[in-house]
Amino acid sequence: MPAEVPGTPIPLPTRRQGAAHTFPPPQQVPPSHPEAAAVAKALAEIRDKVDRANITGLLLASRDGLLLASDTQEIEDDSVAAMAAAAVGLAARFIDQAGLGEARGAMFQGSLGHVCVFPVQGAVLLVLFARPDTTMGLFNVVARQALALLQDALTTAD
Repeated sequence: MPAEVPGTPIPLPTRRQGAAHTFPPPQQVPPSHPEAAAVAKALAEIRDKVDRANITGLLLASRDGLLLASDTQEIEDDSVAAMAAAAVGLAARFIDQAGLGEARGAMFQGSLGHVCVFPVQGAVLLVLFARPDTTMGLFNVVARQALALLQDALTTAD
């Protein structure tokens, strides 16, 4: 493999052809939070409706960092739930300091994929994970679609 020359652009990843990603069965989380049962039911309801070609995992957490429900692979769900609460708090302060209104979510791009955190309703946060070959624009679209599906599922559950 030739050595990389400084300043040479790295080629962008391309979408792999093949079957769509399938999620594992949702993880059962003890209902220690008052909204845990409702959000777990809503997650089960939407899990087959999200864009599986791009979204690789879903997680629901409380604003205080407790895991409510999870549909992920190879992730420490409890740690991610805690970090999601911290990310939303940081995003809210950042947006406020910048004078940009109310924070609507936090999106992060990594070398191996993307993650975003959205406040859903009340004390519930939605965390979504995407493949590295999903563009941030597409991730924003499919993540917001998943958010809308979850909000609808939670509204009909009430």
